Amino acid sequence: MTKLTFIAHDGTRFDVEAENGSTVMESAIRNSVPGIEAECGGACACATCHVYVGEEWTDVVGEPEAMEEDMLDFAYDVRPNSRLSCQIRIKDELDGLVVSIPERQG
Repeated sequence: MTKLTFIAHDGTRFDVEAENGSTVMESAIRNSVPGIEAECGGACACATCHVYVGEEWTDVVGEPEAMEEDMLDFAYDVRPNSRLSCQIRIKDELDGLVVSIPERQG
């Protein structure tokens, strides 16, 4: 299992274990992490699973694809390290990944 840490806007930490092959969003939903709404269920058709990838993880996570970049236009307070958590697939290399949840979703 891969360990992930979600940091809520108020600083509360949520440490979860995620299955390889699932997504960061699915892991948040399965573990009732507040602030990840995932209205489209992971279809990259909304921006309600927006997260900020920890600076030390941006290279490992990689850049968003074009469709994700388009959806990020609808997200709240987009930053250079913004990603849609439904588009980050869990793999061994992401063990210890830290993502922060914005104040609100788009």
